[in-house]
Amino acid sequence: MKQLASLSANAVFCRWMYRFVFTCNKYFVGAAIICLALSVETLQADEHPQGKLLSAQAAVKIAVRDNPNLAQMQARYEALAEVPSQVGTLPDPMVSFNAMNFPTDTFDREQEAMTQTQIGFSQVFPFPGKLRLKEEAAEYDALAAGHTVEEVRLQLINNVKAKWWQLYYLDRALKTVDINQSLLGQFISVAKTKYETGKGLQQDVLLAQLELSKLIDQKIQLQAIRRNQAIQINILMARPANEVVSLPNQVSKMMPKLVDEAVLYQLAEAARPRLKQMETQLNAAQSRLDLAKRDYYPDFTVGVTYGDRSGYNPLPRGGARSDFVSVMVGVKIPLYAGSKQSKAVSQKSYELQKNHYALLDEKNRVMATISTAVTDYHRAKKQLSLFGSGIVPQAQQTVESMLAGYQVSEVDFLNLVRSQMTLFNYELQYWKALSDAKQALARLEAAVGEESVYE
Repeated sequence: MKQLASLSANAVFCRWMYRFVFTCNKYFVGAAIICLALSVETLQADEHPQGKLLSAQAAVKIAVRDNPNLAQMQARYEALAEVPSQVGTLPDPMVSFNAMNFPTDTFDREQEAMTQTQIGFSQVFPFPGKLRLKEEAAEYDALAAGHTVEEVRLQLINNVKAKWWQLYYLDRALKTVDINQSLLGQFISVAKTKYETGKGLQQDVLLAQLELSKLIDQKIQLQAIRRNQAIQINILMARPANEVVSLPNQVSKMMPKLVDEAVLYQLAEAARPRLKQMETQLNAAQSRLDLAKRDYYPDFTVGVTYGDRSGYNPLPRGGARSDFVSVMVGVKIPLYAGSKQSKAVSQKSYELQKNHYALLDEKNRVMATISTAVTDYHRAKKQLSLFGSGIVPQAQQTVESMLAGYQVSEVDFLNLVRSQMTLFNYELQYWKALSDAKQALARLEAAVGEESVYE
């Protein structure tokens, strides 16, 4: 694709050139071609005089550092990491203080032999293996939350890159509109000059003005879309929604070669956090099923009570009354196993099946996403090459030929304007193909779970 100088940098030159053209007919074609050849690729160095330019890498870095949703997921993971030791520890013991068998007429501790004050201690012991399974399930939950953090991070990076490349396309589209507006304005001047000298038609002027109005409308729409995209990328970076987002003009157009799709599938199965999360959830479901089966077995409660007595035994035994020590063992009996424990086992079995099928379904989705991203990338890559090296240069040559033909009245003005608008649309498609290819790469990296998807 031809590289052109900045339009504003050449504005004075173009203005002078066209004045010269209007007075010297034979130079018209050459001047029009010079202005038409101005490229969108090299813009003014001072296009963004205010603010720092935001590269795609910088946007990703800011989002990963500041995005509140990612921070929320990280805090959730850290909270769940504190759970396993809690559920894997014995229940808190019970200490009791009792006043036993006090006579209601005097409340005298020494009056009755069975009157005593007691202190007791009891501890519940779940059936062996239950605590271990509870802790194991909680550890899997925490591990799954950690994989969720990585998945959210991947999707955040994908979203930021997608928004960035959409913004880049819109910037190029707006610049292309500006250049075509200027050229159509020059066409109008040429048409007016020919009309005033009796060599042209008034309808040519009106037609060019109509196309110029369409471009103005398109620019209004593009500006609104760009502002909305800037708002979204600002939110992802946790910046004020109305903060100005200025992008650099020059970007890498390198289109790397991808590894084979089968290799991408294998990489995804090993690296994609979403799949790791669901595999971990499957393990947690298995632990909970094993725990439900253990609930058929009873838990135990062991207690010790010390009773302190006052007073003396009556004769003939006599002597101070002895204190009491009591030992208690309790067993929780699964008396309603048919409607409780059995139902719990059935419930956990279905939950295990649900997690198993969900994992299979997610694997299929991941593979489909990978294949779709690969297809989109190859399509956009081919289009970029086709537009850059074929269609756009050919369309430029067509416009040059139409300009020359219009000058000698061999081509009507309608065809000249149509050729210019066709070139305009092809230029937009060129930048759209570049943006689509880069977005497809971002989706592919997110789907696989790592950036090493290239040969």
